[in-house]
Amino acid sequence: MSVDAATVRRIAQLARIAVTDAEVPHLQGELNAMLNFVEQLSEVNVEGVEPMTSVTPMAMKKRQEVVNDGEIADDIVKNAPATENHFFLVPKVVE
Repeated sequence: MSVDAATVRRIAQLARIAVTDAEVPHLQGELNAMLNFVEQLSEVNVEGVEPMTSVTPMAMKKRQEVVNDGEIADDIVKNAPATENHFFLVPKVVE
């Protein structure tokens, strides 16, 4: 797959990047080099290789799942004009 000059201009327009006519050939070469590298990656045999999230094996740190109110309900509603049982009271807007 290769990118032509019109495609470079279209990509620049979509990315909202100002590209002069003198810059188009250089960007065309850069984009084609990137696409060639991606094509090389598709040739790699990855059968039997497990997907990884890191190059070093590690277990994710997990916290205990404990349900609580954060123990700051009073601090949250203290500046509200009206509250009831740690809930904000607001005017009725639906008739």
